[in-house]
Amino acid sequence: MAEANEYRKGLVLGTSAYFMWGAFPLYFPLLEPAGTVEILAERMAWSLITMVLVMWIGPGFRGARAVVADRRQLALLSAGAILIAVNWGTYIYGVNSGHVVESSLGYFINPLFTILLGVIVLGERLRWAQWVAVGIGAVAVAVIAVDYGRPPWIALVLAFSFGLYGFCKKKTSAGPLDSLVVETGVQFLPAVVAIVVVAANGNLVFGTRTDTSVLLALSGAITVVPLLLFAAGTRLLPLSVIGLLQFLTPVLQFAVGVGIRHEKLPTAELVGFCLVWVALIVLSVDGLRTQRANRRAAAPVAEPVAA
Repeated sequence: MAEANEYRKGLVLGTSAYFMWGAFPLYFPLLEPAGTVEILAERMAWSLITMVLVMWIGPGFRGARAVVADRRQLALLSAGAILIAVNWGTYIYGVNSGHVVESSLGYFINPLFTILLGVIVLGERLRWAQWVAVGIGAVAVAVIAVDYGRPPWIALVLAFSFGLYGFCKKKTSAGPLDSLVVETGVQFLPAVVAIVVVAANGNLVFGTRTDTSVLLALSGAITVVPLLLFAAGTRLLPLSVIGLLQFLTPVLQFAVGVGIRHEKLPTAELVGFCLVWVALIVLSVDGLRTQRANRRAAAPVAEPVAA
């Protein structure tokens, strides 16, 4: 009973995180007329303020201070902070420039890029189904690139930056709260500089309109809350369930782009998306089969009963 309750709790937490991320295309247009640079800078600055409040109310800063004192972990989290800032900025630009569908493509192909990253950087060996999935994904990107007349760079930057961010996070042993407060701390000074530059150019929206200013200030909580929900949910769920839940976000973003923002979806682009979905189905089925095989292999073998 306790395991079932933990599973349900993890499912609620994980699903809530992915639904919040999926709803981001509805939130960022509300921050206009603020530009991409100001929205990104405000998001980074208010994320640190939110994390300081969370740490002050919760576990305190001892763990974060230990992370900062460790040069290797600090370097990894600093690189992660830069990568996730690139990811956030690209996503904000994609949504507010009318490329929600292309932005969702980035998170669809992210699992495929993560697998490829394991091969290139870690020297991992892929199973045949994983090679098939990566190949189908490459064909999908090529089809969309031909239709666009250019590579889908928004999707590619989103996939690459988030995949590399995950790689940096995987290499550090810091806890989710400690790592997040360090990352937002690294981002804070560049964020303040960017806000000052925007203000010096007379383009700062924060402080000029009450509704937009409140929404910009809330961007910190809107960034931190789903990350905390995700961190709590992943501890209670099997890896296979997390792998399937992660597709909720790009599916919702795709639905917002096509159904609410009414972005055009040419036939060639639809074919490309269908190929990506086929690749993800192949990847998911292979992952589930491998997990079951590993579970059976790890099961204890019954000792023969003596006559």
